[in-house]
Amino acid sequence: MPRPRWGRSVTFFGSNGASTENPPASETEAAEPATQGRRRARTQARTAVQSPDGRGVVVCGSDRTMLRVITELVSSGEHVTAVVNPASRHFERISELGAQVLGVRVVSESVLRRAGIDSAAGKPSAARALVLLDADDVHNVHTALTARDMDPNLKIVIQMVNPRLGGQLHNLLGDCVVISGPSLAAPAFVADALEDDELTWFEVGGRRLVAGPAKLIQAPHLTVLADTTSSATPELLPSASADPAGDIVVGTGLRNIWRTKDVRRAGWLMATRDVIDRRVRIIAGVMAGLILTGTALTHWIAHVEWLRALYLAAGAVTSAGIEDNTFSNAKPWAKVAAVVVQLTGIVLMALLTAVIVDSLIGARLSRVIGGVRGRPRNHVIVCGLGTVGARVLEILNERGVAVVGVEHDDDAPGVQTAHRLRIPVVIGDSSNEETLRLAGVQRADSVLAITNGDITNLESAMVVRELNPTARITMRMFDHDLAQRVERQLELGHSRSVSMLVAPAVAAAVANRRSQATVPAGRRVLLLTEVTVERDSVAVGRRLGELDEAGGLRVLARQDNGDWDWDPAFDRTLKAGSRLAVAGTRSGLARLLLATRAPHRSGPSERIGL
Repeated sequence: MPRPRWGRSVTFFGSNGASTENPPASETEAAEPATQGRRRARTQARTAVQSPDGRGVVVCGSDRTMLRVITELVSSGEHVTAVVNPASRHFERISELGAQVLGVRVVSESVLRRAGIDSAAGKPSAARALVLLDADDVHNVHTALTARDMDPNLKIVIQMVNPRLGGQLHNLLGDCVVISGPSLAAPAFVADALEDDELTWFEVGGRRLVAGPAKLIQAPHLTVLADTTSSATPELLPSASADPAGDIVVGTGLRNIWRTKDVRRAGWLMATRDVIDRRVRIIAGVMAGLILTGTALTHWIAHVEWLRALYLAAGAVTSAGIEDNTFSNAKPWAKVAAVVVQLTGIVLMALLTAVIVDSLIGARLSRVIGGVRGRPRNHVIVCGLGTVGARVLEILNERGVAVVGVEHDDDAPGVQTAHRLRIPVVIGDSSNEETLRLAGVQRADSVLAITNGDITNLESAMVVRELNPTARITMRMFDHDLAQRVERQLELGHSRSVSMLVAPAVAAAVANRRSQATVPAGRRVLLLTEVTVERDSVAVGRRLGELDEAGGLRVLARQDNGDWDWDPAFDRTLKAGSRLAVAGTRSGLARLLLATRAPHRSGPSERIGL
């Protein structure tokens, strides 16, 4: 079956960057030769059946996300060519997955041509898609531009860290798909942290959307999915609602809810207290004692009034200077005592300066100001403030949830996000008991251990379970086998992997499979997805409004070889190749697929899961 025609547009899977991690050693160990042979044989058999045109997919990258993506593509029957740096620790593991491997240090035009990207002489390239998973956005864009020059019709799937740059790629590349790991994974972590989360995040019509109660969704709402207040059984896709506050709606973001004050940042007062530590207080006390003693001696020996004596003594101790004629007529021992006091003051001032500078260098002022004040409770602790952690903080803050961040690197992206949102951050190792105590782990409702290291996350979870047995724990783990054993034997909570969420999105983008989101409404569900109007189908020539069914189907947006139109004219007729973003029940969507599918075309890719 021919693939659907793609318009000149950029499809986003998320919007907030991407993340890479270093895999555990168990993921890079070589498999047994017999197992490798059987795996390659099964892969070749699947490829022969599912890829009759022989056109493959080129994947460039070197991190653990690439392992998951290649596994997903190979298991789908794709012929995969992997372009990998030979210095990558995943090089041997990738070659075992059944992909053809090109070991090069720099991806150039000649390398892409060897991989099968070249549409010279009017012939299509041997590769029909290019997947770029490098952590460097500039490198990805450079490779994508080179490939676009070599084949203007090549499908490009690219992972981007900078969302602003990703949003402008359509001006450079035309037809491409942008993948964002953090935006795919963050909602899942938030749902685990809140346990009773009512929100559903999904991608449809080229936009990142969220469905849930109207009280949580930012206005204006794109559409009303269900009215849950009308009766015991929700009314699906109502034309009007008597109580909008009880609706389940679709929107582009969450409402800004006033955050509780259970968790507060340290602020300037706490910062000053931390900088003026015990050493500073001791030195200041000694200096104060010298000044008082000097004031008394100056008053009694030189017969100077008290205020002037205080001024002279303070000037001598703080090295601010002393009038020479004050002790000109004093006895020799008094002159020696004045010199000793002044020298002592010089030493004390040097020590005081050194201690204060050491405090400021050892703990940056931004770190001290952003710490936790008081005894937080009923909050969520996010351990690991990388790109994923930064997105998690944003969502929790939008939900009005009290949250504390933990990060060992105060230059991490999530730390800057936390300062912008005025969220407390504890700088330290999340697997350290004292660090977690500073974050208030004993009184926390849930903890998200989402650093880049499996072992660090596991250690953090074990410490949390010891300090707070009732806390909900979610770990970010790449090693699937380790994650299953930890959940089953240690009972430390749930585990998730960013790469396992990204890989299916990449495979779906490569295969042009329709993404589908399920939104619960009471005991019923609604499906949100995209449908293509195929040539010679019943829908061709009909008006867009004729597809709407009260309580069964609603058209949200339309695309005709360009950008998505989220305010479509319902009196316009449909034509072959039009794409529709719709919301509907299972039966309503099934009827739409029958109307938009050509009579001679059918296949499992268009079935509705029951």
